[in-house]
Amino acid sequence: MQSIVSRFLALSCLLSANAASAGDLPAVKSIAGAKPVNVVFILIDDLRHDAAGFMGHPFLKTPRIDAMAAAGTHFKNAFVTTSLCSPSRASILTGQYMHRHGVVDNNAQPPGLVYFSQYLQQRGYDTAFIGKWHMGGHSDDPQPGFDHWISFKGQGHYLPPSPDYTLNVNGARVKQKGYITDELTDYAIEWLDGRKKDEDRPFLLYLSHKAVHADFTPAKRHATLFENVEVEKPATFAPTALHKPPMWVLNQRNSWHGVDFPYHSNLDIGKYYKQYCRAVTGVDDSLGRVMDWLKANGLSDNTLVMFMGDNGFLFGEHGLIDKRNAYETSMRVPLIAHCPDLLKPGSVVEEMVANIDIGPTILEAAGLTTPEQMDGRSFLPLATGKAQDGEWRDELLYEYYWEFNFPQTPTTFALRTDRYKFIQYHGIWDLDELYDLAEDPGESRNLIFEKEHQERIKDFRQRLHAMLEENGAARVPFTAKGGHGANLRSRKGAPAADFPENFMRGQAQDR
Repeated sequence: MQSIVSRFLALSCLLSANAASAGDLPAVKSIAGAKPVNVVFILIDDLRHDAAGFMGHPFLKTPRIDAMAAAGTHFKNAFVTTSLCSPSRASILTGQYMHRHGVVDNNAQPPGLVYFSQYLQQRGYDTAFIGKWHMGGHSDDPQPGFDHWISFKGQGHYLPPSPDYTLNVNGARVKQKGYITDELTDYAIEWLDGRKKDEDRPFLLYLSHKAVHADFTPAKRHATLFENVEVEKPATFAPTALHKPPMWVLNQRNSWHGVDFPYHSNLDIGKYYKQYCRAVTGVDDSLGRVMDWLKANGLSDNTLVMFMGDNGFLFGEHGLIDKRNAYETSMRVPLIAHCPDLLKPGSVVEEMVANIDIGPTILEAAGLTTPEQMDGRSFLPLATGKAQDGEWRDELLYEYYWEFNFPQTPTTFALRTDRYKFIQYHGIWDLDELYDLAEDPGESRNLIFEKEHQERIKDFRQRLHAMLEENGAARVPFTAKGGHGANLRSRKGAPAADFPENFMRGQAQDR
C-alpha cells in the first residue's frame, strides 16, 4: 500500500506541476516603460494587525512603524490566506494559496516551488535573503532566487543557545553572536553597505525576522518595559462572552492552545503578552535602522519598503492563544508600504489584500507582469488610486488543514467579505459560523442558526464550494503523522463542551 509520505510527495508533485528551475521559469512579461525600483520586504513573525502605536495600542510604543505608516500607505484590511508560519510564508513567496503550493504545515516543504525572487534575479536584481526561512525545519540551505543567503534551521533562537549553534552565511557555518533581531539587522545593513559599489543595479532585500515568535524574548535593553502595565483580558476571553461557539473552541480552551492550559503550563497570558510587546519594540528599532540607512544613502524615495506580519496571534480572544483559526485576530496582519516615487504619503487602502498579493505587487514594482501560476494580484493600482471600481476582490478565501502536531484546531475553510465572515469546518461534528463584522467585529455572536441569515448562509456555502472547486482545493493534502501531538488536557481546566441544543432532539428541544 502506498505510504502517507509517498502519497504526499506525489500530491506535492501535482501541486507543483507549474514549478520550474531558475533557468526555466513560467512565463512573465515586462511592463512597457516601467522603471524597476529597489525592494525591501520585512516580514515579522506572529505580528498582530493591532500591535503598533498608530493602531491605538494602549501602551506599546512603535515610533518607527508609526512613522512609516504616516509617510506611506497603510493597508488597513490585510490578511493571510492561511494563519500558520510555513504555509503563509510559502504563499508570500509563490503568490499561491496553500492548496496549490503544497506547504500545508510547518513540517515539510515540497520540491520545485517558484518564488517571486527568482523572477527578480532573472531580471538583474541583486537579491538577498536574511533571516527565518522555516518551511520545514530540517534545513537552512540556500533557496532559489537569492544571491546572498543568511538563515538558520527551524525557528532559530532569540539568544545564542550554545557554542554549537550556527547560522548559514552563504554556506559557511557562523556562530550566532547576540540578540537575533539586532543581529539579522546587522547582516542586512552590512549587505546593503557592501553593494553600494553597484548602485545602478536594483536590489531585493528580504529581511525575515524570527521575532516575535514564541517564546517571546526581548532584547536586554527592553527587558523591563511595561513593568507596571496591567493587561486587560479580551472581551471574548470568557466562554460566557460567546454566543453559540463551536464545541472545538470551547474544548480548545483546555489545551496547548487555550487559556486554561496554555502550552501545557500555568503560563500567565498577561505577562506573556507584555513579553511579546517588548520583543515588538526590538522589531521597531530594526525597521528604523533600515529606513535610516535608505535615507542616508539617497534611496528612500525609489525603494519600495513593505512591512508585514506572517499571521496574527491570539492572547485570549475566544479563550484561545496562538493562531491557525479563521478569526480576525488570527488571520489579519499589519501591512505598510513606503515608496514616495510610487505611493501617496499618509494614504490608507480599505480593500482586502492578502499575502498571495505580495509576489505580484513586488513583480509589478520591478516592471514585470504577474505569472499565470500566481493566485494573487498586484495591489499597486489600489495604492496609487489607479484601480477602477469593481476591479478588486470583494471576498477572500481562507484555508487551514488539520495538523497532527496540534489536533485542537480542525480543517477550516472561510469566506470573508467586507461585512460578513462564513467559517465552515471539515471532518468534525460541530457548528459552522457566520459573523456580521460590522455589528460584531469581535466575532462573539455566531449567527449560524438565525432565521434571517439562512439564505445568506446557503449562498456562502455554495460560493465557498465553488471557489474551492474552481481553484482545485476540493481535497485536503496532509503530511505523515509523527505522533499523538500536543493533545493533553488539565484536570483543573474547563470540562468537555456539551453538544449545542440546536443539535438535540427529544422533548422540549425538538425543533
